[in-house]
Amino acid sequence: MFVDPNDDKRENVDPKLGDERTTLISHLRWNRQTVELKCEGLDADQLARRCVPPSTMSLLGIIRHLAEVERRWFRLWMAGREAPPHFYSQADPEGDFDSAIADPEVVERSFRVWHEEIAETDKYLEETPDLGTAGFVPHEGPVSLREVLVHVIEEYARHVGHADLFRETIDGRIGI
Repeated sequence: MFVDPNDDKRENVDPKLGDERTTLISHLRWNRQTVELKCEGLDADQLARRCVPPSTMSLLGIIRHLAEVERRWFRLWMAGREAPPHFYSQADPEGDFDSAIADPEVVERSFRVWHEEIAETDKYLEETPDLGTAGFVPHEGPVSLREVLVHVIEEYARHVGHADLFRETIDGRIGI
């Protein structure tokens, strides 16, 4: 096991008979906590390591990318708030991954921004009880909060798989 079950700080994701909203938010929270767990105890060099050349993906890049996912889907497209990108630009569209460098200040900022975006998402979710609430995605059109939650859970789950492989490459730790 990656972590002894008695030392696992993640919240229980299995609401058993929870309603749809509780189930979706529980799975989102668990996936966030799993990404965090996969990064625990690593230094800046390890977090920024590109484990699968030629890909520029790294654990730090995943953190930065997921901050952008939370920002874009919830603050920008669902809440309709001004929310400029943190880590990429038109000139550097892969900046969330490509600029994830082994610098402690970059690591600290990346995790801080990710946690801030999670807090913004959680606030939005608390204030928006109806899963049918619609946002607007450019070039796609209206989208429900329900669909966005499923999409973002899928995005996290995909990157949890990457994080599993990266962590195993870095220090041999496996499992969830």
